[in-house]
Amino acid sequence: MNSIELVESFSEFKDFKNIDRPTVMRVLEDVFRTLLRKKYGSDENFDVIVNTDKGDLEIWHRRSIVEDGEVEDPVAEISITDAQKIEPDYQVGEEAYQQIVIDEFGRRSVLAARQTLISRIMELEKDEVYKKYKDRVGDIITAEVYQVWKKEVLLLDDDGNELLLPKTEQIKSDFYKKGDTVRAVVKRVEMKNNNPVVILSRTDTAFLAKLLELEVPEIFDGLIVIKKIVREPGEKAKVAVESYDDRIDPVGACVGMKGSRIHGIVRELKNENIDIINFTNNLNLLIQRSLAPAKITSVEINETTKRVSVFLKADQVSLAIGRGGMNIKLASRLVDYDIDVYRDSEEEGGGGDYDIDLEEFSDEIDSWIIDQLKAIGCDTARSVLELDKDELIRRADLEEETINEVLRILRSEFED
Repeated sequence: MNSIELVESFSEFKDFKNIDRPTVMRVLEDVFRTLLRKKYGSDENFDVIVNTDKGDLEIWHRRSIVEDGEVEDPVAEISITDAQKIEPDYQVGEEAYQQIVIDEFGRRSVLAARQTLISRIMELEKDEVYKKYKDRVGDIITAEVYQVWKKEVLLLDDDGNELLLPKTEQIKSDFYKKGDTVRAVVKRVEMKNNNPVVILSRTDTAFLAKLLELEVPEIFDGLIVIKKIVREPGEKAKVAVESYDDRIDPVGACVGMKGSRIHGIVRELKNENIDIINFTNNLNLLIQRSLAPAKITSVEINETTKRVSVFLKADQVSLAIGRGGMNIKLASRLVDYDIDVYRDSEEEGGGGDYDIDLEEFSDEIDSWIIDQLKAIGCDTARSVLELDKDELIRRADLEEETINEVLRILRSEFED
């Protein structure tokens, strides 16, 4: 294997792994200087010139020319007679340059050098991947599904680097097959057994924050700030935002005209219900906003126990609690207080049976169906269940199959 073959084989490997040219030249020079030290004991009198564009490498032996018989160090000195065999014009006191052919190192040494090159470049590639993604923690990337396993999905980025999306970092309704394109946020980068492991996430709050930044220019420009995000991935999220410009409505800017900005994010998150809340330092007001759409009668805050007692009219309790208690749970996490909901004492009979607002079923029931039911005065689950099926079909102008499915979903919630 000559120098050109060796450098070309390495250049191809280099291009595939996307290592920059200065690094290639440095690695090649280091490897060949190691060969020189093994063969001559020193590399001080050698110049290694690497040209990765042309795919060649030159090694020049540089020695001082001395009189015949005065050579003390053959690595650093050469006699005038030997020097003039290289170039007839050489004179004593000058420096003689002699090119060294790769074959002089021996086939075994050259093959060993190639293995060393490959080993070094693989280590460099690992370092490059680690540095690249360590600086991108919190950023959204797009990658392609390469393999699906039970506990994680293996993805490849544009450079062929392997990334992992664990099952615990996937939204429950996520389903992938080979070749699918996935968007996720870089959650962390670790080194395991000297190999970089890039962990992606679609459930982290940073993913929602970054999606909002991409969709809402005011957030990207710093005019609107995301104060806090709490979410149950794939189900519901609450985002507290604040504007540094009084002329900008932070909630309206995030939602967009007719929901244009938020809809794309909702689809990406598998129909996750996202509530945008105007942040305030007034805890009482923040609690009321966090429990929307429920209308609160009064709030009692206990700073010592970090608990809040919220009083509402009977028909507002279900709105505050939300389906499966999701609304109140997220509100508690948003304000960092435990929230207890009570029916207003003025309400007779304790406020009646527990009910759930129809909007809480938007992940299972299409919004147009909910609108049809609301149009006939059915705003809650129980108000639908109390009507006869035939009457629902007639008044809501919906197919029997659709009504059956709606009733099944609503009944299952109360059975649970």
